[in-house]
Amino acid sequence: MELTGTILRGREFEPIEGRVVIDDEGRIDAVESAAVDSSNIVLPAFINAHTHIGDSIAKEAGGGLSLEELVAPPDGLKHRLLRNASHEELVDAMRTSLRFMQESGTAACLDFREGDVAGVHALRDAATGVDVDALAFARGSVEAMQEGDGFGASGANDDEFGRERAATRDAGKPFGIHAGEVDATDIDPALELEPDFLVHMVHPEPAHLERVADQDVPIAVCPRSNLVTDVGVPPVEDLHERTKLALGTDNVMLNSPSMFREMEFLAKLSELSATEILRTATINGAEIADLEYGLIEPGRKARLLVLDGDTPNLAGAREPVRAVVRRAGVDDVREVVLSP
Repeated sequence: MELTGTILRGREFEPIEGRVVIDDEGRIDAVESAAVDSSNIVLPAFINAHTHIGDSIAKEAGGGLSLEELVAPPDGLKHRLLRNASHEELVDAMRTSLRFMQESGTAACLDFREGDVAGVHALRDAATGVDVDALAFARGSVEAMQEGDGFGASGANDDEFGRERAATRDAGKPFGIHAGEVDATDIDPALELEPDFLVHMVHPEPAHLERVADQDVPIAVCPRSNLVTDVGVPPVEDLHERTKLALGTDNVMLNSPSMFREMEFLAKLSELSATEILRTATINGAEIADLEYGLIEPGRKARLLVLDGDTPNLAGAREPVRAVVRRAGVDDVREVVLSP
């Protein structure tokens, strides 16, 4: 199989005219520079580094509520709705969001999965027949983590999580935790757990930034969610100077799980370059989850997104990386290649 057009190659997303050659096992065999008759833009499929897709049962519910009223365990609106939903309702709603992710070029999501063991099973059922790698960062128990792909802690002010952290480390799975979303009080105790990644970090103080750098802990930022819940926006330039950033869309209750929208928002919110932002949406999330894709280079799994560069939205764009990050959308998607 070959994909032709402007290829955004490697970690720098160097735009080259040519082709990507995919072998019979679904891996990138070669990236070749060549004259081709194609206006397509070929890039890595996205990695959504933080989601709560169980919230798909409650899209746009809770207008006017505070963050605590919306999502705080155990009695925030989303948790009440989750408890009242049947397994079938939850699976159908999550599958709908996963299908949207696939159609909009997302290869994987790191989902902080509520509902303990049953919640992990629901996500597995929802992902059946969908090519998105829906990774369950389980919440609720060590047993749920063992069933899932890692542990996703709500925050160090909610519990100590020492037992869960030790068990996750023993299992060789990643441990992520929310930190600094509402204020700074849970950041130091979160860092004491030596997490594999943090989520949000809207309110780090200078000492926290240095700890993050010293511990080299990646951060999944979700700026659209932070803005809509009125907690502020993360200091992405300060965070980027100190560690690896990945991009997530957070709660489906509040935000469409569109990485296009998240990239555009981050581009217009911050001074990060288009190349840096595209990394947050692809390879950086892949490296947090130890995935074999996220870049276009030989040997990687071929999980790729093809945009039509001739759409009215993209035609005439002079800088393809900048166009992908700031302008492209779901309507520009021509093909999504998600090799197993």
